[in-house]
Amino acid sequence: MSDTPARIGNVLHPVADIGAAVTFYGSVFGFATKFVDGERYAALDAGGTTLALAAPEEDVTGGVPAASIKVADVPSALTALLEAGGTVVRAPEEGPHEVRAVARDPWGNTVVVYAAR
Repeated sequence: MSDTPARIGNVLHPVADIGAAVTFYGSVFGFATKFVDGERYAALDAGGTTLALAAPEEDVTGGVPAASIKVADVPSALTALLEAGGTVVRAPEEGPHEVRAVARDPWGNTVVVYAAR
């Protein structure tokens, strides 16, 4: 692994309607909108944590919420994850702004592992 520690970049929530979800989380919890990328993705400020809302075409987790963990190098992080008993669900792929993969920890929790391109 890298000398740079990984960090949770966001918590991903798949949603069917970005606009409705932005309105819901803003009005119910007061989360401010950081940015909206059309009808595919939105990022909300959830008090120091980003709540990432992903529409069906951007949902990489199969409909389950997941912590998105930013790492220096996705392949190296996946190697460490596998050696520690995790599994890879989706191999690394280029997303709109990052390289990302989907994995599960040894207890079955889904995580998105990503790095800047």
